[in-house]
Amino acid sequence: MIDIQEISTGLQLGNNGIWYSKDIESISYPSESNDTCFIIEENSFWFKHRNNCITSVAKSYPPENNGTIFDIGGGNGFVSLGLAKSGFDVVLVEPGAAGATNAKQRGLSNVICATTNTAKFKPQSLPAVGLFDVIEHIEDDVNFLKSVRAIMKTNARLYVTVPSYRFLWSAEDIAAGHFRRYNLNAISKVLQSAGFQVEFSSYIFRFLPLPVYLLRTLPYKLGLSKTEQVSNTTSRDHAVKGGAGVSIFNTLLQSEINNLNNQKAMSFGGSCLLVAKNA
Repeated sequence: MIDIQEISTGLQLGNNGIWYSKDIESISYPSESNDTCFIIEENSFWFKHRNNCITSVAKSYPPENNGTIFDIGGGNGFVSLGLAKSGFDVVLVEPGAAGATNAKQRGLSNVICATTNTAKFKPQSLPAVGLFDVIEHIEDDVNFLKSVRAIMKTNARLYVTVPSYRFLWSAEDIAAGHFRRYNLNAISKVLQSAGFQVEFSSYIFRFLPLPVYLLRTLPYKLGLSKTEQVSNTTSRDHAVKGGAGVSIFNTLLQSEINNLNNQKAMSFGGSCLLVAKNA
């Protein structure tokens, strides 16, 4: 287990067991979103499958010397908990107080309520970093990634997910505080520009682009959906109804995990998943 005090000069331990930064920095993420996600994460096919995909590639490309993964911008700790249950040592770094509190309630041992800037991590101190649907919230993605690389050890691994395809842009992206969506080539170039070496990249959620386009993008383009209406559809979008379709649906999801377990990249999907190294 990593010693938080040894790698940071800007954190103090609160009475609730959460590490807090002394400074506050604004982020492009709606303040109420952590609580909204907390309600749906446990029963969401999307959150569960993303966890399974992340865990699969982390096992294939583990942190050097079994080092701690710092889940930066990790919200309510759903990914952190999944990684921890799979045997990884994890520290959640979440700037939102609600998310940090929810994560602690989930049973995560190490929770930091801060950004990478306000936490004041020492240079070359983090063994591994996860950025799971975080980079799209950062206006200057390359410089942000350079700042993350500066606090990572040499040969430390970076695990990344981002939403895919600019043509899928919708009111949901605006409501979530996204600056962009990516394809694999674009996010790979961003990582390389920041000094990372991409080791593996794949799309996941192969079945999602069409329904996302029909149910989100097309209504947005036609002016039929608005940002303020997004919260009303969130629970619906993450639910999977019963019936014969569930078996087919689960088979599709499992086929993606099988591909990732075999380090086989997929060429189309609703999200991008990458592993890179601070070489």
